[in-house]
Amino acid sequence: MRYAMVIDTKKCVGCSDCVVACQTENNVPIGYCRDWITETVAGSYPQIEMELKSERCNHCENSPCVRCCPTGASHIIESGIVLVTHNECIGCGACIESCPYDARYQHPEGYIDKCTFCHHRLEKGQLPACVEVCPTKCMYFGDLDNPNSEVSKLLK
Repeated sequence: MRYAMVIDTKKCVGCSDCVVACQTENNVPIGYCRDWITETVAGSYPQIEMELKSERCNHCENSPCVRCCPTGASHIIESGIVLVTHNECIGCGACIESCPYDARYQHPEGYIDKCTFCHHRLEKGQLPACVEVCPTKCMYFGDLDNPNSEVSKLLK
């Protein structure tokens, strides 16, 4: 099993419901986020195009953040999810520097934090909070190793 998320950027309206759901579900401190919305504008008037994207940790298969962690606090579990064990993290920031997606932050309590795909919800058979709350259903979540899963089909 290898979990993944696919986002249809043509459906995303930038409402930030996913960001708020994540912050609430995961007790993310005010001023910090595990996921965020970016907007890219291309062209010039009157031919302007805008793309909105909901972004977060990509849970890389060969994660630079995991490779550089001196304590092993940053690790990959069997489902492919990259996690940080908070009480093992020394807050050195090496993983923040190595992440090509800028998907980590230093929690006010000193450890590094990031998206977990709501691992605690997955263990209960629930979807990540961001996926569940999305009003346009632009977020798809599932098992890349299952050829019949929606994410596998979307990535073909």
